[in-house]
Parts: sequence; C-alpha cells; structure tokens
Amino acid sequence: MKNVFKIAAILFITSFFFNCSKDYEVPDNLIVHDFVWKGLNAYYLHQDQIEDLSDRRFNSDQELNAYLSGFPDYNTLFSSLLINTDAKSTLIEDYTNLDEIPLRNSLTNGMEFGIIAEPGSMNNVLAYVSLILPNSDATTKNIERGEFFHAVNGIQLTKDNFLDLLYPTTATLTLEMADFNGTTVTPNLKQVTLERLDYEHSAIFLEKTFTSGANNIGYLVYNNDFSRNYINDLNETFLSFKNQSVNELVLDLRYNIGGGSFAKNISQIAAMITGQFTDEVVIKEEWNTKAQPWFLANQPDSLVTKFPLKLNKTANINSLNLSDVYIILNGNNFTGSSAIELLINSLRPHINVHVIGNSTSGNNTGSITLYNSEDYDFANRNETHTVALQPIVLSFLNKNDETYENGFTPNVDLCANENILNLGVFGETSDPILNRVLNYVSTGNVGSSTCNSSDLEFIYNSINAQRETDKGVFIKQNLPNTN
Repeated sequence: MKNVFKIAAILFITSFFFNCSKDYEVPDNLIVHDFVWKGLNAYYLHQDQIEDLSDRRFNSDQELNAYLSGFPDYNTLFSSLLINTDAKSTLIEDYTNLDEIPLRNSLTNGMEFGIIAEPGSMNNVLAYVSLILPNSDATTKNIERGEFFHAVNGIQLTKDNFLDLLYPTTATLTLEMADFNGTTVTPNLKQVTLERLDYEHSAIFLEKTFTSGANNIGYLVYNNDFSRNYINDLNETFLSFKNQSVNELVLDLRYNIGGGSFAKNISQIAAMITGQFTDEVVIKEEWNTKAQPWFLANQPDSLVTKFPLKLNKTANINSLNLSDVYIILNGNNFTGSSAIELLINSLRPHINVHVIGNSTSGNNTGSITLYNSEDYDFANRNETHTVALQPIVLSFLNKNDETYENGFTPNVDLCANENILNLGVFGETSDPILNRVLNYVSTGNVGSSTCNSSDLEFIYNSINAQRETDKGVFIKQNLPNTN
C-alpha cells in the first residue's frame, strides 16, 4: 500500500486487527510463534472460525505469549490454527527458496506412459504410451502413442517393480513391446531402447488450426505451469491465431501440470481470449471478515482486477475477441486445477465457457506470502529467521459476485481415463477426445463415450506424477501496517 495509506490507516485498523503494545519486546524464542499467530489473526480467511485466533482470546501480550509457549515449535502452532479441511495454507521454512519459478526442465527419455493391471494376472502390469514429447530421444525412435509394452530390459513389469524399471539409475532402458486387445497381452518381437537426457519442455506443446465450415478453430495444447515464465509465449501464440483469423478456441489442458499460478497471469490469459471488455472487472477478491471491511473502506480498487491491455509497459496483449472458449480439463478424471477454475469463473460473465471433462473440485481460494514485518511485506522483515507464511486469505469471485466453491459441471462429459485401446494421434482428429470436441464446436452435439468397457484397473500415470501440489492461486497485494 502507498505510504499515505499506511499513515492514515494506523488508527483505523486497530479495531480490526489484534493490537499489541508497541513497547513490549517479544521473547527471542517466540519471535516466529508470534509472527505465525499475528499473521493468521490478521489475514487467514477462516480467522473467525478459529477460537484461538479471536481478537478477544487474549487480553495482553503476556497472555498471548503464555499461550504460544505451550507449543513445542511454530509448525505445530501453525497447523493447530487452520481449519481441518485446509490443505493449502503453508508455512515456508526458508523464504530464500521462493525466487522465480524455474523453467520446466527434466531428465527424461521423452515417453510419457500409464500403467494398468494386466487382466487375469494377480501381479503383472501392462504399460501404455500416452504421449511422446517433441524433440526428445523418443521422437527419434520407433515408438508411438497408443503402443503397449510388458517388460523392461527383459524383466516382466509387475506392481512391485514397474517404478524401479521405468525410472532406473542408468540412462537407458529397453522396452519389450506387446499387443493388447483389452483382455489379452501378446508379446511381440519389437524392442525400443530409450535414453534419458536433459530436456527443456516446450513453452507451447502444440498449436494448430482446424477449419470447419465458417469456423476457424484454434487448438492450443498447454502443458506447463501458469507462471509468468510462459506468458510471453502464450501471447505470441495468440498473435499467430489472430493472424489466422481464429474465431473459436479449444484450450487443451489434459496434460497440464498446473502450479505457478498468480491471479495476474490468469487475468492476462483471460484478456488474450477476449479483448473486447476493456476496463471491465475480471476478478474480485473477498477477504476475511476483518480485513474485507478495511479494504472496502480504504483501498477498494485493490479488491478488483480488470482485464489488462498489456503484459508489461511495452508489450500489448494479443486478443482474439472470442465469444466462446472450449477448455479440456487436466489430469486423470479431468478435474482441473485452481488456476483453470479461476479462468473459467472469471470469463463466465463475459463469454460462453464450455467445460470439457468432469465436475471440477471447487478450488476458489487465493493465497499470499506474508513476511515478518509490520506490513507483512518483504522489505523491513525481521532478519533473525527465514520463515514465511502462505495462508489462504481470500475467495475469488467474478464480475457478478459468483464464486465456485462447489466446482463446475461440464458441458461435455469425458471418461475418467482416456480409452487406451484407441488413443489416436495426439493433435489429429483420430484422437477421439479432440474429434469429439471439434464436433461439439461445429454442431453443438455433445456426443458420448463408452467408458472403460474392458473394466481395466488404472494404477499409475507418469504425467500425474509430475503435477505440482495444487496450493491455489496467489496474489500480490500491499497490506496495511497491523502492528
């Protein structure tokens, strides 16, 4: 917050935030405990539901310190002050590790795969190739999406050994391929040797267009996180679509890993999809019952994000001015992530958002990073420790004050898992999911799928294993001085 607001706010906020004596020195052994309690007391979204976070819980700093002394460590204190269902709020031991999110790199042979139980066997498993990464070692070998293998280096895959065999300490492995008809595994003579190499994942996995009548459909496969690392690349892709007069967009997030999400980035992606809603609200914030009144009274503009026109001071956002967007959700069961749900909710008052997949989870909360300083900002922080807090502090709403704690119901239902007996070529109409979505775009017919008719048991998916824990969407906001 600007300094003038901080000066004007000091007296006002004492009625909203726990007020301690300025002359009281926090004991050295309770500095972090004190920070944890006061940070959550001020901004934790569910502060009013936690009795020990109440402003009336303690009459003095001495009473508070006596309470804090009862916890063996600050992690135990932190956990005790969260509601039972909160799996997102986090205590960071070393905030020096909160630097910019690195570009996505990995050590891989370029083959993504899944594991199913072999029908009729108690312990054997069968692997299928789900995706080949471009410009990887696998692209140079005779292996394709939709193929099966039953052994590695001559050893049968089982429930007990498949991870060790497919993630070996050595750089190479040899796959023993097989045919599979849904019931019977038949080894064939084909072998494929793959080498694990350093790999930088493409910013954009795939972009192309499909023409159907008057529709010029842009198809964008995005597999990376939603950090600002890739926002410029997304903006260039939207420029390419704009130059090709794309008037419909399919955003395929089936293999998206999530993570790295800031509300600012989501608003920029929303502006790329639209562009015709200049100066209109795209995201609203609702904080806890003590912080929200203060923001409304002192800096109401900080509670809303409007559609941006620029990525930064020099780069304009390339917008498609669309009235519809079709989003294929990510992950096994296609339940989406916090970032995707925020994008869906933010766009809904403005355009038609078609959700492809299953009902989403309802990840409607946002987080912020708090440091141990008077305004919880990084500057002037207490340098005797490196602890930071990342609690959930707000709920996201859209222009119409709609939130999504119950998730979204899809316009088009998909099976919990892709049909591994008919995966098709990824990015082509032979891919049943893409083909069905393209037909829906062109005709409005939702179609149908027969799900897992062979009753296969899905055990593991290599892409799921790469997905980051969904900690929600983060915001950056200047906070008032609360001490």
